[in-house]
Amino acid sequence: MSKKNLVLQVFIAFIAGLILGVVLWLTKVDITTYVKIVSPFGQVLVAMLKMIVIPVIFLSLIDGAASVPTKEFGKIGIKVIVWYFLTSLFAAVLGSVLAMGFNPGSGEAQKAAWKTLINTQNTSEIASKANNSLTDVFISMFQNPFKALADGNFLAIIVFSIAFGLALKMISERAEYSTKVKTLLEIIDVAKEAIFKIVDWILAYSPIGVFALTSVNFASYGSSLFGPYIKLTIGVVLGIVAMVLIVYPLMMAITLKVNPFKVLMKIKEPMLTAFVTRSSAAALPVSLRVAKEDLKINENISSFALPLGSTINMDGVCIHLPMFAILAANMFGVEVTFVSLSVLVLTTVLASVGAGGVPGGSLMLLFIILQNMKLSPDQIAIIVGLALGINPILDMFETMNNVTGDIVCTYSVAKLSGLVDEEE
Repeated sequence: MSKKNLVLQVFIAFIAGLILGVVLWLTKVDITTYVKIVSPFGQVLVAMLKMIVIPVIFLSLIDGAASVPTKEFGKIGIKVIVWYFLTSLFAAVLGSVLAMGFNPGSGEAQKAAWKTLINTQNTSEIASKANNSLTDVFISMFQNPFKALADGNFLAIIVFSIAFGLALKMISERAEYSTKVKTLLEIIDVAKEAIFKIVDWILAYSPIGVFALTSVNFASYGSSLFGPYIKLTIGVVLGIVAMVLIVYPLMMAITLKVNPFKVLMKIKEPMLTAFVTRSSAAALPVSLRVAKEDLKINENISSFALPLGSTINMDGVCIHLPMFAILAANMFGVEVTFVSLSVLVLTTVLASVGAGGVPGGSLMLLFIILQNMKLSPDQIAIIVGLALGINPILDMFETMNNVTGDIVCTYSVAKLSGLVDEEE
């Protein structure tokens, strides 16, 4: 099944589920039997995504961290990583600000609808747990990795994976371990590709799951979902447009003293490829060619920075995730404080590192954000079910943002380091 056909099928499944769900809701019929029969088809999609999320993050981060530059390119590599981190941090802050501004699912009427439609037992307990201090969050990042894998402590998994990958890179420079590390990394790469193949299988099933989840959600909640859906979509798209047309151009104009829109015009092909394929990894060959032929970037830096960016630099995801976090907070009565918002920004940046350049990767990362809010599995399933319906649309914009950020970073660092062939 081609990716193009899959996107179309998911969209059709979403529209069909929406129409059927609204019809069932408007007719006020008893949907108990319908939910009992259809709901498992959606729940199994959510379960499969939960099954695959930890292996994707674990293997992608080890592989990405192990590809940091050698000592020869150490300073440039640090610049690339710092640039990626800063843009992701800025995107997470922007996404959180927009999420608070649009505040999907808010309003007295909307809150009354949530209370009527959704079981919010132990809401106060959830709210208190979600508002952990920054110290608690920091300490939880360092844990026995096997316990973290078993418990699904995503932040601890992310930290250990990055540390393990960096350690492999360091010892690979010692002659006695060079071959052994290379072999291990090849095994990890093969395992990662196998996991991505499983992701393809799960995505192939996704139209069925999307139809089931969408029809059940709209049959249960009806028009209460339209407002949040519209706000979410507008907020995410506006945030991504702001990153691509305002934030990146300003960064280039200030640091490089160049016309940023000339640079953006040169990279329109990989941007379009990313938009259509919804995969940073799929757009990577086009990005590498454009970096070499159109931007005249030295291959030594582009061959490192662009593949690394396709794994760890997910600015579009950083815009997307806070929107669903605020929706979840409004739906389940979780109080959003300055501390919890700071934790959300930190978690979003760290989680975005594990997206892995795979289509729909942001869906997997949504589990990290929602689990960190201490929501129950049933509550997480509701939010993920809502996200699945519009994810193909949002994912196209996000991936375009991600790839644009990768190329802008690579070009900027290369330009500042004198690794752009100006004469050519």
